[in-house]
Amino acid sequence: MHEPLIGVTTYLEPAARWGVWELPAAVLPSAYPRLVQRSGALVALLPPDDAERAGAVVARLDGLVIAGGADVDPGLYGAERDFRTGPPAHERDAWEVALLRAAMAAGVPVLGICRGMQLLNVALGGTLTQHLDGHTGPLGKEGVLGEHPVIPVPGTRYASLVPATASVPTYHHQAVERLAPGLVASAHAADGTVEAVELPGEAPWVTGVQWHPEMGDDLTLMRALVEAARSATAARAALSPATVRA
Repeated sequence: MHEPLIGVTTYLEPAARWGVWELPAAVLPSAYPRLVQRSGALVALLPPDDAERAGAVVARLDGLVIAGGADVDPGLYGAERDFRTGPPAHERDAWEVALLRAAMAAGVPVLGICRGMQLLNVALGGTLTQHLDGHTGPLGKEGVLGEHPVIPVPGTRYASLVPATASVPTYHHQAVERLAPGLVASAHAADGTVEAVELPGEAPWVTGVQWHPEMGDDLTLMRALVEAARSATAARAALSPATVRA
């Protein structure tokens, strides 16, 4: 059976250390590729590149994951920077927006995780709340994930996958403010924060979640992406066999 190739975006850090070396690096927590592998797919890590190359990269993928990371630049949605917003990652923003647009144009399934969901909303014309309390980890413990329940919206793709309220690992301080045209909210936190979004319909398969599925044991979302990737690639192959990656 064909194992889909899922691309996962990476962080670009000014310095990372291994052995005697300390150098600029493209890095990603290993939980991301492990989640993809455990869900039945192959992984390709995608460091930032020129936005013009996004289409060529997406053409070789069966699915795309936009990973978590730095706050999205408020300038992308016409807002002034809040003092609590983190430093911008301009190279990542430009690259990942280009990947998102290329994937949606090509019908390649997409899963946005935390920052990835926020960037998806911004790329499609939405805005973000730059700071909210209560969605990071335990009080006073930086870098430790918290956990809270999310409530599915009946009739959405997410609700078809996870029909009951579920507790999820979470760590974020920004969230959807104005939902982008075309996106629908598919889960909320108890305080009303949008916790999942999606494009309705079967294609393109586009979903974003505010939490971190890679930090938990539930494979449901990633398996759904992998299955959507397998189906989308088969459909493209049936239409134009010569143009689809073998």
